Order: sequence, then structure tokens, then C-alpha cells
Amino acid sequence: MFHRIRWARIFAAALGENAEAGLALLKALVPPIKTIPDTLHGHTAAHRLEKMLRESFADGNISGIVSEQVIRFISLLVEKNHFKDIDSIIHKTEELIDRRNGILTVTAETALPMDSAFEEEFKQGIAQAMGVTKIRMNKRHIPALLGGYRLQFSGFFVDASLKGQMEKMKAMLEEAAMRVSSAPSAPDEGIIHG
Repeated sequence: MFHRIRWARIFAAALGENAEAGLALLKALVPPIKTIPDTLHGHTAAHRLEKMLRESFADGNISGIVSEQVIRFISLLVEKNHFKDIDSIIHKTEELIDRRNGILTVTAETALPMDSAFEEEFKQGIAQAMGVTKIRMNKRHIPALLGGYRLQFSGFFVDASLKGQMEKMKAMLEEAAMRVSSAPSAPDEGIIHG
């Protein structure tokens, strides 16, 4: 079973304080590696890729612990057939590094575009509530929300949109209607039929 968070932790831990530099190097290397026509899995492919990366780094006078750890990490991913998951590993690594630096990435979907003053106030409120020093905001304008907003961060989802509230209300009404229609009917007590 693949665990992208585990791979991200391994990468960040191996690089320690150099994790940001390592991540930048990894992000720079991934696009050209993805263009390699060979199959990128297995021991042989990992060894070939590692050799190619070392030669490229030597030609460019790139050396050091960061480049060494990145080469080893990429080779391990290829050997274990997880290079195909590199984008999600990079994303989780970014989250780990951001968390370590007190940064929270939030995706905010709003019915109306946010003006800069509201965005700053919104970021400050979230930062204070979450106990972080900085918010990195990814904004999406989705008119179908009708009003309000939806937030995604650290595996949480908050729906404070008008559309979400209407859908919740509809579900509650449908559930209540089902209970009423399936309940046994009470006899007509006290009603005189005549």
C-alpha cells in the first residue's frame, strides 16, 4: 500500500534543515525525468537513472548532501515503483515543510471574488484560529456556491456556502419526510365520524 505522507516524511527527515532546498531541487528534476521514455520502475531502471543523474550533476558541478539525498530518494522511488506518485509526494512534502515553518495552506472557494482587505482579514482569522504564523491562500471563484465560502486545509473541509446550507437543509427535510411517511399512522382519536 502506498503512503505518500510516509514518503514525504522520509524525504523531509533525510534532508533535515535542507528540506526546502531539497524540495526545490526535486521539483526541478521531476519534469525532465518524466519525459524519459523508459519504464521508471525496478532496480535496473533505478540504477540507470541514478547513474544518469550523477553524471548530469558532475557535468554541472552540482554536489553536496542535498543533491546526494535527492538522487537517492528519486532512485528509491523508481526502484519501489512509486515515482508515478511523485506529484502527491511533493505536495505532502510541501505541507510538512510549511507546517514546520508555521505556514498553513488553505484553499478558499468563494461565490464572489475576495477583495484584498477581506482576504487579509480572512487569513488573519484563520491563522489565529489554527495557531499558525502565515496562511498561503489558494483562491477559487465559484459562482455556483451562491454565497459564502468553502475551505480546505490539513485534511479538513468547511462548507459555509449558501449552496452547502441549502443542500444540508434539503437532506434534513427529505429525511424528516421519510420518517413521517414510514411511521405508523395513529388512529383518529377524538374525531366523530358521522
